[in-house]
Amino acid sequence: MIRTLAVTDSGEVIYDLPLGSLKKEGYKWYWVDFQEPSEKEIQLLSKFFRFHPLAIEDCVEFVQRPKMDFYDDYFFLVLHSIHQKTLDAEEVDLFVSDRYLVSFHKKPVREISNLFLRVKKDAGMQSGPMQIMYEILDKLVDEYFPPVYQLEDVLNSMEDKSEEQTISSIMEEVFKIRTDLSSLRRSIIPMRDLLYRMISSSKLSGLKQKEIYLQDVYDHLLKLVEMIDANRELTADIRDSYLSISSDKMNRIMMTLTVMSSIFLPLTFIAGLYGMNFQYMPELQGRNNYFVVLGIMIVIVIVMVGFFWKVGWLRYKKSKL
Repeated sequence: MIRTLAVTDSGEVIYDLPLGSLKKEGYKWYWVDFQEPSEKEIQLLSKFFRFHPLAIEDCVEFVQRPKMDFYDDYFFLVLHSIHQKTLDAEEVDLFVSDRYLVSFHKKPVREISNLFLRVKKDAGMQSGPMQIMYEILDKLVDEYFPPVYQLEDVLNSMEDKSEEQTISSIMEEVFKIRTDLSSLRRSIIPMRDLLYRMISSSKLSGLKQKEIYLQDVYDHLLKLVEMIDANRELTADIRDSYLSISSDKMNRIMMTLTVMSSIFLPLTFIAGLYGMNFQYMPELQGRNNYFVVLGIMIVIVIVMVGFFWKVGWLRYKKSKL
């Protein structure tokens, strides 16, 4: 689907114009939005607009890293929007010049649809393509905050639920949060670098008037990166605590087996010694020797259990995450 709007020299906003009429005189600038385009509509990028083949290839291929490329009379932006439920990155491509803005996205983007309708109502958005580009950037970045805040809230609430959940369930949730944070990070950090390049670039003379606004978007991205890094460190601390507790449990199991083996080792020796089939063994002749040996074995057990208790090998404390 292709949507169009044009702003006339007199400031009137006209929607749904045929593509062929957009290049005629009388229009100050225009916006063409490709939403879920068909193969025939995609071909218009080269046949009608004559964009560079590399830029068109970036549009139709799998999600690209956010970036900016310069061409003769326009520049090309690859941006990322975030699906609020799956947190998957969805590509939004912009071709921007002084006279037009062409947006291209294979899936519906709510922010762009809302902005497309706002142009007629908001006189501030009618100033030109650079203003539309800034509005798109700002709205896309604003939509990064809800999932980051949501993941942060889940992490903060885990402390209250730690006694109600098992360590395994907590770790499963932590690893899922860490995966979601990594997914967001792969989009937000390149977007931060892109904004820095836009602010610093000398080729975008038309953006100098918007520099303070772009700086505000850049600050938002810096905040998002800091939040994500802080939450990743928190998940790493929880993960390390889990590994420490698992290692401690394994050590306790090994200690228990070692204590039991140590206790039964002398008993096994005594049982094995007197289980040998020699004919002349003096200890076997006494009437009460069985009870004597049995008593010695009991004494050995008591002494060794007392020793292990004294050194703390038999006194365990319950570990918490």
